[in-house]
Amino acid sequence: MTTTSQRRINASSLVLLAVAFIAAVILSNELFRGWRIDLTENNLYTLSDGTRRIVDKIDEPINLYFYYSDSATENIPALRSYAQRVREMLTEIASIAGDKVRLQVIDPQPFSEEEDRAAQFGLQAVQLPNTPDAVYFGLAGTNSVDDQETIAFFQPDKEEFLEYDIARLLSTLAEPARPVIGLVSGIPMTGGFDPASGQMARPWMVWQQAGQLFETRNLGTSFASIDDDIGVLWIVQPKALDEATQYAIDQFVLAGGKALIFVDPVAELDQPETPAGMPAGMPMQGQSSDLPTLFKAWGINYSSSDVVTDAQLALQLSGGPGGAPVRHFAYLGISDAQLNNDDVTVADIGTLNLALAGHLTVSDDSALTMEPLISSSRNSSTATSARFSYLPDPATLQDGFAADGNSRIIGARLSGKLKTAFPDGPPQAADDEAPEPSATQLMESSEDVNLIVVADVDMLSDRLWVQIQSFFGQQIANAFAGNGAFVVNALESLSGSSDLIAVRSRGTFARPFTRVEELRVQADARYRETEQRLQNELSETERRLGELQASREDSGNLLLSDEQQQEIDRFIDQRSQIRRDLRAVRRDLDRSIERLGTTLKVINIGLVPFLITLIALLGVARRKGRAR
Repeated sequence: MTTTSQRRINASSLVLLAVAFIAAVILSNELFRGWRIDLTENNLYTLSDGTRRIVDKIDEPINLYFYYSDSATENIPALRSYAQRVREMLTEIASIAGDKVRLQVIDPQPFSEEEDRAAQFGLQAVQLPNTPDAVYFGLAGTNSVDDQETIAFFQPDKEEFLEYDIARLLSTLAEPARPVIGLVSGIPMTGGFDPASGQMARPWMVWQQAGQLFETRNLGTSFASIDDDIGVLWIVQPKALDEATQYAIDQFVLAGGKALIFVDPVAELDQPETPAGMPAGMPMQGQSSDLPTLFKAWGINYSSSDVVTDAQLALQLSGGPGGAPVRHFAYLGISDAQLNNDDVTVADIGTLNLALAGHLTVSDDSALTMEPLISSSRNSSTATSARFSYLPDPATLQDGFAADGNSRIIGARLSGKLKTAFPDGPPQAADDEAPEPSATQLMESSEDVNLIVVADVDMLSDRLWVQIQSFFGQQIANAFAGNGAFVVNALESLSGSSDLIAVRSRGTFARPFTRVEELRVQADARYRETEQRLQNELSETERRLGELQASREDSGNLLLSDEQQQEIDRFIDQRSQIRRDLRAVRRDLDRSIERLGTTLKVINIGLVPFLITLIALLGVARRKGRAR
């Protein structure tokens, strides 16, 4: 074969390879259109089953308008990356929903009709640094009856709840009726006449707040049935509920109803009337609450005689007129470290203030799964509730306090299958007649129940989370803790469908260089150690110079003696050495990061071609082996 023929064959081969490559790309686009493989660590591009079920239940079309100022954010790569993720998630939802979700992506230009429409929806225009115009980055949705729901601005720090926020918006538009919350409260939190003061009491702010978002209904503390349209029971300070009421609650929960329950070993806000004949100033009684029959059957362990004390989270309270502030070990300021930031009810709410709280566990044979929402620190213990009946000096709680190293669960989300607390049938009626057999009694739940239980009632009171001020006849509420936000989040979470509750927080898109951060932390530690050594050496030199000056007979002479000069020279040499050490620490850090970067580049660039080449060579060797 001549050289010219060989060249023609090679050129033809290259052309055929190019044609085959283009054909393969076209074919793959046609055959695998819509196919996706999510290889991210937290399945960031895979919708949860809860979101898919919400989309499946949409009966009438929902319009989504994603407003994003694309041109105004050219210089903000981090925000553009997050916006890309939002767009991809919305596109994924629209693709599985078909005609039931119509997505429009809009880049609102300044002074345009699109910008006016975004403002009408209530989307937030944020002026960011290095952007010439305000940035829109929100979502508006409408349904067939023109109800509107919006996400005013996608905050990057709430990335974990991106799917939940979008799923909640869809769920609300798909079922526009306001959820009905039924209140069962043994403490007067809805306002009314206060016999103790003889005046009308104002409703608690948390009750007013819930009334703005939900349809609230006070059921009292004694009833035999619960209306069908009630979606969530809000049970507060249940005390000595009769069996008929507990039975109604039991059947409500087993039928798929949700419940937000607050119990307390000592509810300071619960001030029962003093029995006749009892002298004033006697220790208060009857401030605890419990649901013993239901909790026992459901496998929830709670003691109304144990109060959590915590030396780390103790709040500092005023010591009264003329008294010094004192840290109260049973008044707790719960911070982020003790909140479950993976749950939407407590994530990003800041601080919760609690008072004389109890704690919860589940029994070994319980079918419930407990997810902690609010916990104490490990520097905690318990005290008997009787100790708080009369406690003139809270500082005495510190006497003999010994933490046992255990973190206690104060609030939790519980889910799972339950059996009835009344296996023998409905409770006997009050007129002692035998209970009628009920063919409709649920003996166990058909699906997982959803409960949130908190062992503190005082956290609902205004004094622990909000300051109310009167401004020209209007009440202005200034929250200084997240107690109210927690209750609203919990009611909102429970009042959504079970599918919405199943949409939990997702991982973040950000992938920090953890190995680099570890190297930096180690280098900083060595740097601080060396720096501290230099500071100690300087202090030691100054001490020696002072001793030498004091030991001189001519102590008034300002000229340095030979010993002092030698000491200073020694320190200068030592300082130079330490500074060289500091530079070496920084230099080693840079080299370590550079070596790590080189290694990653080699892996990313060379590993895959190497593996492909190796597989090809193995294939060739195998074929040759068979040919022989």
